[in-house]
Amino acid sequence: MKKIFYVGLILQLLSCAHKKYDNPHVIIDSNYGEIELELFPKQAPKTVAAFLSYIDSGLYKNTSFYRVLKNEDLLEDDNYGIIQGGVYPNLKNVKPIEHEPTKLTGLYHTDGTISFASLGAGSATTEFFICIGNQTPFDAGNSGTTDKQGFAAFGTVIKGMRIVRKIQAAKNTGDHIDEKIIINNIERL
Repeated sequence: MKKIFYVGLILQLLSCAHKKYDNPHVIIDSNYGEIELELFPKQAPKTVAAFLSYIDSGLYKNTSFYRVLKNEDLLEDDNYGIIQGGVYPNLKNVKPIEHEPTKLTGLYHTDGTISFASLGAGSATTEFFICIGNQTPFDAGNSGTTDKQGFAAFGTVIKGMRIVRKIQAAKNTGDHIDEKIIINNIERL
C-alpha cells in the first residue's frame, strides 16, 4: 500500500512540474486562440532581451494584431504573408533595439518566424510580425527593405500556426485588419 501511495505522489509531483526548455517559450494569448513561440537568445540576444523585457513589463497586455499581408489568389495551404501586432502606434518612450540582421544571427524569415517590424535597421521597438510561408525578401541582403538590412528574426512558432492563419484570414481593408484581433497578453512559459 505504501508503494502505491509513493508512486501516486511522485506522479502527482511530476504532473505539476513546469516544463524546462533550453530556450525561452512564450504564449501569445489572443481572442482567436494561443500561439506558442520559442525564442533564440543565443542567436539574437539583444532582440530577445528587448522582447522579453516588454513581456515582463506587461507592455503587450490588451494590444492587438492589426496588420496583415496576404496573397488572396493562392490556395489556403499555399498562402503566404505576415500578421503584424504589438503596440500601435509605437510608444515614444521605448528605445529602439540595436539591429541584429539575419546574416549575423543565422535566423531567417521562414514559415512561423517571429521578427521585429521596423522602418530601417535600428528603428524597431514594440511591433512584431509572424511569417506565413517563407519570406526570404525580409532577410538581410535581399530586396524586402530599402536599406537591404532586413528585419530582425528572433524566434519561431512552436504551436498555433492554425491561429496565425486564422488571423491572416480576418476581413481586412488593404493591409489593415478591419476589427483588430486582441492580444490579451504575452507571457513566459
